[in-house]
Amino acid sequence: MSFEITKQYIEDIQHLIADNNNKGLHTLLEEVHYADVAEIIEELDTEEALYLIKLLDSDITSDVIAELDEDIREKVLKGLSSKEIAEELNELDTDDAADIISELSEEQKKEVISHIEDEEHAKEIVELLRYDEDTAGGLMAKELVKVNENWNVLTCVKEMRAQAEEVTRVHSIYVVDDRDILKGRLSLKDLLTTSTRSPIKEVFIKKVDSVNVNEKAEDVARIMQKYDLEAIPVIDELGRLVGRITIDDIVDVIKEEAEKDYQMAAGISQDVEADDSIWELTKARLPWLVLGLFGGLGSVFIMEGYEEFMANPEFKRLFFFTPLIAAMAGNVGVQSSAIVVQGLANDIIKGSLFSRLVKEVSLSLISGIVLGILIMIFGLITNMDPLFSFTVAISMLSVIIVASLIGTFVPIILDKRGIDPAIATGPFITTSNDIFGIFLFFYIAKIMLNY
Repeated sequence: MSFEITKQYIEDIQHLIADNNNKGLHTLLEEVHYADVAEIIEELDTEEALYLIKLLDSDITSDVIAELDEDIREKVLKGLSSKEIAEELNELDTDDAADIISELSEEQKKEVISHIEDEEHAKEIVELLRYDEDTAGGLMAKELVKVNENWNVLTCVKEMRAQAEEVTRVHSIYVVDDRDILKGRLSLKDLLTTSTRSPIKEVFIKKVDSVNVNEKAEDVARIMQKYDLEAIPVIDELGRLVGRITIDDIVDVIKEEAEKDYQMAAGISQDVEADDSIWELTKARLPWLVLGLFGGLGSVFIMEGYEEFMANPEFKRLFFFTPLIAAMAGNVGVQSSAIVVQGLANDIIKGSLFSRLVKEVSLSLISGIVLGILIMIFGLITNMDPLFSFTVAISMLSVIIVASLIGTFVPIILDKRGIDPAIATGPFITTSNDIFGIFLFFYIAKIMLNY
């Protein structure tokens, strides 16, 4: 059963802090997981949060700070000295420590690093800071267990024991040569069932999935997801083992990508959160609203082009179907683009563009015919002229086919040009399909009604 943080629990924490009751706080938080402690701190004001962080043991505090939301962590770090931050980083894995240091100013980065007692730990953190945060190098941790292919099993076990003390979780044992070139991985089962004098060369598994240090984070996530990996080794351009990426880091990447794509699909062009400033939120949302405005103006000009046609008393009823056609065009386009974008993200779009075209036209025909029949039935119920109902039905069928094709090909084209295809599922597709939908509707109606 998960730990539940109630309003009463937070109030109890706040009262204990106000009374400086350290013993009571220790008792209340003694068996609480650090992730829950982080959630508790996010409910407190900055002064209360700092009081709690300084009270807890360093090994817990470091994990709590790493778990905090970035905005909350920024406020907390401002209340700690460079030396206090360094003390917390001593307890963290290099990847988490590097993530926290990267959020500091250049001047404070140097101060914090200079206060880290373990020189090797500091050196590894500095090395990680060189990599872009959206690459394998920016995700990886330096802590891992590796053995030399020239050792025997007994030597291996001794070395593994020493190395494992510095590693929080041992997911894999990697095998390297004298130059640190990754050669494979070692199965714990094989290690336990092999003679202690056997050379590792005869035991280790030579096939091992790895990623280059400059590989994009989303590509790493895709590889680990595809092969169900808990960890993956990272190599440099020379094939040397330089670190490893664990599944907890990849879960964060997947979450961030999902949030980014969701915002992009909603027409938000920057990574923002609900509590960001009005200016930041406006910058993220306004560009696509402007696009929608121009799209709407385009629809106005199209309808003005058919003003004379609409003036005819026999055809003015078409005006009332305009929102229906525009809505269907937008909905179908978004549905098609969402499926394609998901397929591109998971690398499951197979076959040629022609086969995709045939499939989309087939789906559109089925959907369009069913919806067209419903329009005809609606026309019979409301005593609408059969030719008029048939015109609306054919127009809708045509609009659905065109909208689905736009929704299919725009994401593919954007992806081939190196642009995030998620952008296609938002106002871009909706606006373009509104314009094409209204144009087709009036154009087909004008032809079929012999105006």
